[in-house]
Amino acid sequence: MVTFIPFGEKPNKEGVMYTIDLLKKNKLIEEFMIVESNNVELLADRVPLDKCYIIGEHLATYGVIKRIKPPSIISIDAHTDLMHDYLDHGSWLAYALEEKVVNRAAVIGSVLMIPTTEGTSLWTRRVKIFPALPRTRKIRGKWKAYKSLKISPTEEIIADMRKYLGEEVYLTVDMDVLKPEYKIARFQHGELTLGELLELIEEIKKNFKIIACDIAEISDRIKRSKLGKKALIEVYTALMGE
Repeated sequence: MVTFIPFGEKPNKEGVMYTIDLLKKNKLIEEFMIVESNNVELLADRVPLDKCYIIGEHLATYGVIKRIKPPSIISIDAHTDLMHDYLDHGSWLAYALEEKVVNRAAVIGSVLMIPTTEGTSLWTRRVKIFPALPRTRKIRGKWKAYKSLKISPTEEIIADMRKYLGEEVYLTVDMDVLKPEYKIARFQHGELTLGELLELIEEIKKNFKIIACDIAEISDRIKRSKLGKKALIEVYTALMGE
């Protein structure tokens, strides 16, 4: 079964509901459930234990993993979602780590790495970041490069994640990780092509036991995007295939 969570503002809700029709039209779903809530804290009590969740605003993942309680999480995302000021779509992973909803996390494919305001801190504990493009960070006064998808072999990054996270993971795929032309999410898009994203998903499937997964940040923009529809169908098929 698949659970659809039209969570967030109107564009996110409409995007998720449109996705139901899109997947039904392509004969990719039969049984499904719709779970609605305006409060992410209530989602943990409402969502069923499922294999796959299709969600609007990425904050909903916080509610889902509170229900599933995975040991580790892999987030494929253009943003780290590690801002640490208040709980929202840009900080849900930071709070999940702080509250020990998950023990460890890895973010892969990110392009936006830094806090957006002076009053915002970036959560750094029990998480590894593998950006899409070359990025550096300051550690004890010295600049050190992240392992990025642009420079490091995917196999090396996957092996690093496996060693850090263990075998069992929850996988969340934020569709804004794709390049802007796919027009799925509402916010800044990333640097991956669909082919690169699908390759990454397949490598994760080969090397981890995925307890459950979600596809996040679907907005109503997908209705008008041929590339977006194709991307969502192929990502869903890759995640649900054996």
